Amino acid sequence: MNGLILAWAIPAALAMLAVSMLLVTLRLLIGPSAQDRILAVDCLFVLGMYIMLALSIYYDSFAYFEAALLIALLGFVGSVAMAKFLLRGEVIE
Repeated sequence: MNGLILAWAIPAALAMLAVSMLLVTLRLLIGPSAQDRILAVDCLFVLGMYIMLALSIYYDSFAYFEAALLIALLGFVGSVAMAKFLLRGEVIE
């Protein structure tokens, strides 16, 4: 029973994540301010990480977990760099 539910739930979750990625990409393209675009990029990183985690469960592979960790690290560093650039106008002092 659990396998049947999981076999149905993971593709549904991946479809919802793909739709949310499309909507966030729309916000990235038409966002009125730089802050909106930075939040959209950060949200894309998070959604990409969630997709990797769902694929890892679906395919029962640890390689996707490593990819999700890499996406999370790059997303955090990128968000901090973009926020620092918006506040100070420079990334490295």
